[in-house]
Amino acid sequence: MKNRTAVVTGTSSGFGLITSVELARKGFTVIAAMRNPDKSSSLMQEAKINGVESNIIVLELDVTNEKSILSFQTRVIEEFERVDVLVNNAGYAGAGFVEEISMEEYRKQFETNVFGVFAVTKAFLPIMRKQKQGCIINLSSISGKVAFPGLSPYIASKYAIEGWSESLRLEMQPFGVKVVLIEPGSYKTNIWSTGKQVALESLQSHSPYRKYMKRIEQYIADGESSFGDPNDVATKIAEISVLKNPEMRYVIGRGVKASIFIKNLLPWKLWEKLVIRELSRK
Repeated sequence: MKNRTAVVTGTSSGFGLITSVELARKGFTVIAAMRNPDKSSSLMQEAKINGVESNIIVLELDVTNEKSILSFQTRVIEEFERVDVLVNNAGYAGAGFVEEISMEEYRKQFETNVFGVFAVTKAFLPIMRKQKQGCIINLSSISGKVAFPGLSPYIASKYAIEGWSESLRLEMQPFGVKVVLIEPGSYKTNIWSTGKQVALESLQSHSPYRKYMKRIEQYIADGESSFGDPNDVATKIAEISVLKNPEMRYVIGRGVKASIFIKNLLPWKLWEKLVIRELSRK
């Protein structure tokens, strides 16, 4: 495992930070990519606590910028010569009601959560194909399987990643490159705090959706006590990274499997009534 290399995006906080440390503990050399390396102190502090700071190299990467991706790709390949694992984690959660979300906001969401994943993955497919070995782990969400009102930008981006990952897995299977989806439920990361960007219009007093948006935010806030430990997700990613034949999907989190099963089992009209009724209680 000494010479194995892992690239992780979005490592300044949340799943990306913890996953970088966990992979380093597994013996990987971890290239921890973040848009602003000045924000690497939390990562390196956690790495030091775990005695793996020498296994983590922080590099600048803006997944929405073609020049940044090219520069990152060139440096990684020149310095490390191989990429065994790629964890596409960078992203944020766009929220608001469709009528009040600008197309610019939708495009911004897709530039990071979707096109950023496409572009970074494409940058390392050639080397993985030539190696005839590699594992691409894409951070999806229960939101890529079960939709929710008020979060359409984020949910649409995760649904896109689900279908794209299926296609990519089928394409790369003959070349020994595995593609995996992680589908977490709600965890204690900043995706639902600083990582969530709500369309301001939906919270204005004149918005016809304000009351509904407030109920949704209250619903999420009320559930925070049951949010999972993000270390569980990082541990799962690290376990998958060394598997010879990983599964396509890994569902993780309290109630996630049940929610997906019930949604797929029930007729849509009944599922719809259950969701609306639950939100009406708030």
